Amino acid sequence: MRHIVTRSICVFALTALLFAIASAEGKKNCQSAGGMLMTNFGAIDANTTMGVATGDLKGAVAATILSIDGQIGGPSLVFTVQHHWVTESGDTPNFAKAQASANQVAPNTLRYGIVSYPVHLNGGTGKFANASGDLDVIGEADLASGQLVFRYSGTICYAQRD
Repeated sequence: MRHIVTRSICVFALTALLFAIASAEGKKNCQSAGGMLMTNFGAIDANTTMGVATGDLKGAVAATILSIDGQIGGPSLVFTVQHHWVTESGDTPNFAKAQASANQVAPNTLRYGIVSYPVHLNGGTGKFANASGDLDVIGEADLASGQLVFRYSGTICYAQRD
């Protein structure tokens, strides 16, 4: 009888834990997000871009290049970047470091097409507090002119306000 009671308590505790996890996940409001980024190198320093974001994350955006794998002018590069973002309403989404894989669009140029650029949102301030999400980014980087243009799309899950 004692084993049955102990098992019953364990099953009840496990069920309660799973229900609590499901309830916490159920308090997220997931929405599609998309827009465009346009930035320039050299606005802050040689490794940091600065520009504007349109769409669901409309505001100001910058990215600091932490490292570049590959030879500039070569056929492919991988940029490791840290994003800095403030939306028009003053909220700040926080993003994990990201890697942008780029392929040269024509030989002997410094123009690269972005072929893989996943970006992960992990919280922030205002409506981004306890938010999470994943964005996919495509675009082009012209390293000769310092101009970059990107399109982002994905899903952001916002925490429900009680």
